[in-house]
Amino acid sequence: MVSTPKTVLNASQRQSLIISLTAFFTALLIIALVSVLLLISFRGMAYFWPEPVYLVTTETDGKPRAFYANVYSDPATNEITLKYSDSQSPYGSQMRLNAPDIQSKTLAKETAEIKFVDGRRILASPVHIVEPSDSKKSLDSYEQIAAEVALISANIENINVQNLAPIHEALSAFDNRNVEKKAPAREKLVSEFELFQKRVYALESRRDKYQLAVKFADGESLLVPMASVQTVDFVSNLTLWQKWKVFFNDVGVFLTDSPKQANTSGGVFPALFGTVLMVFLMTIIVTPFGVLAAIYLSEYAPNNGLTTVIRVSVSNMAGVPSIVYGVFGLGFFVYTVGGSIDELFFGDTLPAPTMGSPGVFWASLTMAILTLPVVIVATEEGLRRVPEGLKAGSYALGATKMETIVRTILPIASPGIMTGVILAIARAAGEVAPLMLVGAVKFAPTLPLDGEFPYLHLDRQFMHLGVLIYDGAFHSQTDGKSASMMFAACLLLLIVVFVLNILAVILRSRLRRRYLTG
Repeated sequence: MVSTPKTVLNASQRQSLIISLTAFFTALLIIALVSVLLLISFRGMAYFWPEPVYLVTTETDGKPRAFYANVYSDPATNEITLKYSDSQSPYGSQMRLNAPDIQSKTLAKETAEIKFVDGRRILASPVHIVEPSDSKKSLDSYEQIAAEVALISANIENINVQNLAPIHEALSAFDNRNVEKKAPAREKLVSEFELFQKRVYALESRRDKYQLAVKFADGESLLVPMASVQTVDFVSNLTLWQKWKVFFNDVGVFLTDSPKQANTSGGVFPALFGTVLMVFLMTIIVTPFGVLAAIYLSEYAPNNGLTTVIRVSVSNMAGVPSIVYGVFGLGFFVYTVGGSIDELFFGDTLPAPTMGSPGVFWASLTMAILTLPVVIVATEEGLRRVPEGLKAGSYALGATKMETIVRTILPIASPGIMTGVILAIARAAGEVAPLMLVGAVKFAPTLPLDGEFPYLHLDRQFMHLGVLIYDGAFHSQTDGKSASMMFAACLLLLIVVFVLNILAVILRSRLRRRYLTG
């Protein structure tokens, strides 16, 4: 019996094999990461790119039917999804058909995509403009009439803000002081309020008489108030430059407007603002606590079993599921700490809670606890890299331990501290589950930061990009356009995390050049 000789790799071959396997798996990881980024970018950008409008004819229950629609084809299933408008569903509906069911499809160049300020839209052909005098004007005067309508809306807003709002606040103050209704000062305010209100009603009545007449593919017409129209784009007749103009205009609306139509249209500004504010507050909270804890463990704590247990516990805290931190934040921070604050300082508003309800401060504090282990471990690692000779030299020159830590150890360890902060920012910006328990909501009517004292309202709930994406995933399961908005929000969240990390990396690089190579 002849035995087969075994192949034995020498050290050089083993090293080459390890390098090859490492390169292979690294390449796979990079390809997967790039693929995900390309998918999110492509689907997210599609939300802003104007889709052409077609005149589609089909047959339903033996009756011919025509409508203007955006057409989305699925080659894998031979199905076509139509997002259309007609007289029965003027503000849009969705239909899924097999390709043979469509009798004809032609590009509708005279048809416009009309977007409204409330997030709805219409696919129809604009016909003319109706003025308050019931006269009809051609579409050539649209820009001029739209400017007149905008001026009337601005006048209404000025009266509401500068006149009606202060009078309303004064009347509320009279109510709190139980001032009689027949008091001269109160009657004067009431008469002024009624006068300004009549002006608002007159302006609104005039503004609402400006209407845009549109016609659907089935021949039916509809009058829409021009005050509610945001943009009118003849998307099927745009040049490439005009499409890019519409694209960037929609990006601007997306970044500056509020979500509308159950977070399926409009913009994401409140969510973007809430995400950045929460991460900023979390960073302010977690950085000093994480650095102080690391300094204690590295410089003051004795090298015994208890310190080892503390280090192991800190490391294991990073593996605790984030939802557990959310439950802890809700039970301890919101109900226990917040409830105690209400009893001490806001007793006159109880039983309505002030700090005893989820808000941006408790969300930031919860995320600070969640990311604290990351900052502690990274900072302690940076502290270990400080050469012992520098510490000894500082002590030899007469510096105290505190002076050595503040003036020698911390500056040199600052790049490591910034590494921990970068990791904390990246994790905090992407978490969703704990935030939904301690302050993040699908829609918040007001921002946590405004012009009213105390300006930063830590007790208010806030919107978060992660929660918006989570909510949008359910609304977009059968809606391609809403799915694109979800991908656009994903792309924006990635950009926010990237920008925050870039800023932290730049700061870390400057600290490294100053203290390690300078």
